[in-house]
Amino acid sequence: LRFDEKVRVVVFKSQVKGVFCAGADLKERAKMDDAEVGLFVRRLRNLMDEIAALPVPTIAAIDGYALGGGLELALACDLRVAASSAKMGLIETTRGLLPGAGGTQRLPRCVGIGLAKELIFTGRQIDGQQAFSMGLVNHSVPQNSEGDAAYQRALALAKEILPQAPFAVKMGKLAINRGMEVDIASGMAIEGMCYAQNIPTRDRQEGMAAFREKRPPRFIGK
Repeated sequence: LRFDEKVRVVVFKSQVKGVFCAGADLKERAKMDDAEVGLFVRRLRNLMDEIAALPVPTIAAIDGYALGGGLELALACDLRVAASSAKMGLIETTRGLLPGAGGTQRLPRCVGIGLAKELIFTGRQIDGQQAFSMGLVNHSVPQNSEGDAAYQRALALAKEILPQAPFAVKMGKLAINRGMEVDIASGMAIEGMCYAQNIPTRDRQEGMAAFREKRPPRFIGK
């Protein structure tokens, strides 16, 4: 996906009705020794980092349970859409664990330190509407009879992104992600570097021409 230039948005959904991702298989985990657990969690953390580093926008469609590592997967995405009936939480402390695949870092960046600490310390599960009210998800939608309301809303969101200039969207994502980790002056410099890369693109010229000619732009990602 990272190197496929035809890919403009990635939507993560589950094939299992009522479950986005239920997290680690604790029965499997119980059979591992300490070293194996450490290796497993490091690989999981690396996977989430790879998802977060995808150059195109990513959307998690949460139509059911997103617990533990399942919520960490959603947090690794740029955008999250949840059915109002979905249940999500970093429940690791209820099992004698703590989030180990990015949850302690991505949740506070998403909802703020105080709320993140409360959710992680208590292991509380919240529904899609509660998640929306605290900014954990971008949209909360009533579940439909097919059980894929969040996926349908995620597709609609993806279709809003698709017509936009792909390289500009990629540079926007990069500028936001890198800029959020530094002070604002450094962030402005990062924005400037990303903007400079976008200036010579054919899509920028197409955008200007389409505006002058009063027509929709035809972006090609170049």
